[in-house]
Amino acid sequence: MVNKGAKSESSKDVSNASVPEGGVQIGKFLIGTKDELSKVVWPSRQQLVSESVAVILMVTLSASFIYLIDRLFGFISRQVF
Repeated sequence: MVNKGAKSESSKDVSNASVPEGGVQIGKFLIGTKDELSKVVWPSRQQLVSESVAVILMVTLSASFIYLIDRLFGFISRQVF
């Protein structure tokens, strides 16, 4: 038979050790965030502009296509009904 009391007590010690009594340490969080942001490879201005234009163009084309299909189905449904 497994002693559940001993198992929960040992897992309780592990969970208490990973989180300090005062809660989350904001200083550690901010330092970790700064470290991670320093690893990011930021795009150049030219790359940012060209990719933004490509996204705007694709969204515009997709919206136009959906609009035209909607108008076509609307026209067909008015003819039928």
